[in-house]
Amino acid sequence: MRCLKFSLSAVAFSLFAASPVTHAANEVTWPTKPVTLMVPYAPGGGTDIIARLVGSKLSEVWGQTVIVENKAGANGAIGSADIAKSSPDGYKIMLVVGSHIINPILTKSVPYDTDKDFTPITLIAASPSVLVVQKDGKFPNLEAFIAAGKKSDVSVGYSEGQTQLTGELIKQKAGINLVAVPYKGGSPLMVDIIGGHVEAGVTSVLTALPHVKSGKLMVIGIADEKKLPVFPEAITFKQAGYPEVQSLSWYGLFGPKGMPVEIVNKIKEGLVNATQDPAIAKQLDEQGATVILNSQAEFKSFLENEKVKWAEVARKGNIQAQ
Repeated sequence: MRCLKFSLSAVAFSLFAASPVTHAANEVTWPTKPVTLMVPYAPGGGTDIIARLVGSKLSEVWGQTVIVENKAGANGAIGSADIAKSSPDGYKIMLVVGSHIINPILTKSVPYDTDKDFTPITLIAASPSVLVVQKDGKFPNLEAFIAAGKKSDVSVGYSEGQTQLTGELIKQKAGINLVAVPYKGGSPLMVDIIGGHVEAGVTSVLTALPHVKSGKLMVIGIADEKKLPVFPEAITFKQAGYPEVQSLSWYGLFGPKGMPVEIVNKIKEGLVNATQDPAIAKQLDEQGATVILNSQAEFKSFLENEKVKWAEVARKGNIQAQ
């Protein structure tokens, strides 16, 4: 099975390779009423931040209100099921992370077919997954964390499927003892790391950043080939000697199955306009997110590669679907 190695520098190229928006999109009178952007996770996490940031600008671009709706539960499956049953008219779409394609790997039964019940629209943005610990706690850096994990169990929290499997990937490649602790969202996980209830956590840049800025948390490991300017003191797992520990926290836009290509293109056109706003681009960059906006074909290929990669991690870790 081919192992996917996927860095942000490679991802960013997709922005320039993306197919141009067709003229047909400009002929569609859409939207003519408010658009609901579903976030199937708890408020305050990275996905919620991206959704509200981009949604506010889309409201201006489209001249219609974009309503961000949080419907958390079952690693995103509850909100996703709502979208799967919605009309494919573009007025109800969703922003999800890697758990969307990982749920079938970790869950025996989800209330939809991940491959058939949704229309992939585009990969909006991506940033590396990061390993977070308490500021001034027992792990001053990644080396100390790995050394501790080789001697005894270390508790590591996760909030959805990809962060769970990223922790497992770290465990496999670094050869350390990790005890996975589940959370219903990135925000409560951060609170428990600050409070010392769990020793570390795998999360997104956007979820970690406010707590790092406040001086309560510290990022010690970056799951990508390059360091992040927003966390200058954190090294990459590659620098620590584990180059295969790569994991993107990605933010993908989907709609129900059967969405007309004209509406898909209209949504993509709006996103291109929204993210070209210097203020939006600056905010995303400052939060460690790289804008992608790839084509449908590129997005589908990315999803398939991610599915293969994480299925192999689960298999090697003997992680059974529950």
